[in-house]
Amino acid sequence: MNPQFETMPVSIFEEMSLAATRHGAVNLGQGFPDFGWPDPLIDEAARLLREGSNQYPPSRGLPVLREALADFYAERQSLALAPEQFVVTSGATEAIAAVLLAAIEPGDGAIVIAPAYDAYAPLIRRAGGDVQEVVLRPPSWRIDKALLAGAVTAATRLLVVNNPHNPTGRVLDAAELQAVVEIAREHDLLVVSDEVWEEVLAPGARFTSLAFLAPERTIKIGSAGKIFSLTGWKVGWAAAPEGLSGIIARAHQYLTFATPPHLQAAVAEGLRHPEWLHAPREGFARARQRLADGLESNGFALLPSEGTYFQCIDLAASGISLDDRAFADLAVVEAGVAVIPLSPFTEGVPERGLVRLCFAKHDATIDAGIAALARARDLARAR
Repeated sequence: MNPQFETMPVSIFEEMSLAATRHGAVNLGQGFPDFGWPDPLIDEAARLLREGSNQYPPSRGLPVLREALADFYAERQSLALAPEQFVVTSGATEAIAAVLLAAIEPGDGAIVIAPAYDAYAPLIRRAGGDVQEVVLRPPSWRIDKALLAGAVTAATRLLVVNNPHNPTGRVLDAAELQAVVEIAREHDLLVVSDEVWEEVLAPGARFTSLAFLAPERTIKIGSAGKIFSLTGWKVGWAAAPEGLSGIIARAHQYLTFATPPHLQAAVAEGLRHPEWLHAPREGFARARQRLADGLESNGFALLPSEGTYFQCIDLAASGISLDDRAFADLAVVEAGVAVIPLSPFTEGVPERGLVRLCFAKHDATIDAGIAALARARDLARAR
């Protein structure tokens, strides 16, 4: 057995969700919503399951979906992407895997901005690359251009950026995006821009794609699961400069090869109806505020959240001396609520006093989670 697999950790999302199930806890950890999907999209998928194709689609994705994606991004983000630039995958994580397998040669360096989605580093290493971590610090979580430039070596080939950012909830501002573009152009780096949360923004937040600022070197990652709050559908995509999209497609054909055709066709229809997103987004805004208000009224100190489904709590500022892992374990086992500690998102020297919550839940789930977190805080203070 390959020792790399033996030492590969279980994802923190899997770990905490299993713990929530085992202890009957409210799950405010893993980022799946329990509302917010457009009902017409479900109806369309059901119709297509019976009336459409259920056989292998083209590995690169149905033409109708790739055309819908090009139109959607032209309208929503002013991106000049052709249908041929898209590769449809079974979820955004598979898109990232295909990109890294296509772009990385053994010994290449890949910069990861941490805290980072925990799939990036293992996938880079499985592709033969070396991880070069640049760590952001709270409460601002801002990209420091000098720190980022200092991480570039002669071996560096690409830079992985996540915006809106999981787990912090940040949306990168114009200065940070420009810093990424300038460094990438100066050192001729590819930019893998994980933008799956692009449509999940706090009221007033503004998102700009790196594919708009640096289209010649940006590979954009997207997710229907995040756009439509249907995470189990696992329909994602990579949009790359024309010379790279075919290479990514060849890597993808040896992973899952293709994604369910009826779901692809349904997503294409959903992208033609962005108005279907209005009511869910209003619901998420209310849920975001409900969680924040409830936590603050119970004495929890919150970090700003501008995008994603996530809200971070500062444990020390909330009067809790336990570190994030100890508090998460206590919360799920003794208080009945699952949260995600932030330290597993950083490989080097992580922050150990922050936990992440998902607010994309019904009111009753949010309220039960807040009550359980208050119990967890009282138990932690009594230790």
